[in-house]
Order: sequence, then structure tokens, then C-alpha cells
Amino acid sequence: MTIVLIRHGETDLNAARGRQWPDTPLGERWRAQARALGARFVGSRPAALLSSDMTRARQTAEAISLATGVPVRESPLLAERNFGVLRGRRFDELGHDPIRDERGPPEGESMALFRERVARARDWVRAARREAGGDVLVVSHGLVIRVLLAENCAWPDSASPPEALSNTSVSVLDPEPPHAVRLCNCARHLDAGIADSGRGVVGV
Repeated sequence: MTIVLIRHGETDLNAARGRQWPDTPLGERWRAQARALGARFVGSRPAALLSSDMTRARQTAEAISLATGVPVRESPLLAERNFGVLRGRRFDELGHDPIRDERGPPEGESMALFRERVARARDWVRAARREAGGDVLVVSHGLVIRVLLAENCAWPDSASPPEALSNTSVSVLDPEPPHAVRLCNCARHLDAGIADSGRGVVGV
């Protein structure tokens, strides 16, 4: 059994390095990404499929649901960090890195509050895995997955969490603490024509 963390597919605002809204939908390139991600899980039968309630994650999870026949369960605990008044603005126009700002922007979420919420999301995923008794797929966002990987998983001595996660990337963890990382940031299901450029913002 495993816990599988999956980042949502690409959005147009993500590719343009913008802070995203909760209802930002997936972009045009996602049509091909969806087919590829779904094909990766065809024939598998995860015990549960969990998702952030933000549109881009939910649409990603729905593609997996279509391929596996497993219904999606949503939770706001898995949502991306709230960047408040910075939503909709391009990263390159801000003059600073809000991702590394521990305080958080006005009307947004500080890193302390964000980490606390991610910890509750971790506990919810663990409970869902115990209840389901099998593999659990979790569709979420770059910053959520980064915190989970960095603060809640066991890494080999020579490895560490990546700074960036590709759209639709897959990371596989042992189901029980300390959640040894078996696979990280794998996007082998995407060919060069539909993989993200690497320039997009890792989160939001």
C-alpha cells in the first residue's frame, strides 16, 4: 500500500507565473496532460482518491477518477496556501518572493497557519488511508506537497525534497510514518510536447 501525492495540471496563470485564484481552471495544454495522467493509472484500483477543493486540483482528480472508476473526495485542507491580495498578480511583478515570506500577505495565510493546516491535511489523509485499507491518491498543490515531503517524510541520506514540482508529477510514499519516499516528482507520463516548461511557479 502507498500514499501517492499528485500535483494538479497546468493552468494558464500558473504558466504565466501568476498567483492563482481558487477557481482558476486548468489550461489548454491540460487536455493532453489529462489523457496522459489518466493513462498512467488505467488498470489500477486505488482504495481512495482525495483532492483539494480548488478547481484546478478537482479537474485533475476527475481525470484520474474517469480512468480508475474511483470517486473523488474533496477537502479544503488540501488547498494551496492563500496569498490574499496577491492573487491574480504575476510573480515577476512583485519585487519579492511571497512563497518564502513567513508572515503572509494581507488577507492571506502566514506560513505558520499554512503548516498547521497542512498538518491537519496529513492527518486526514492518514485516516482516509487507514479507512480505505489500500493505495490512496492525493491531488493537491505545489506548496502543500513540498511541505508534506519536507516535514513529514523520511529521505535517504543523499536525497532531499525538490525545490520545484512539475505539473501532474507523482510522488509515492510508504503508507505509515515516517513515510519513506519511494518516488518523487515523477512526470514520465508526459512527453516533451506537453510537459511544463519549468518556468511556472511551483505553487499556487
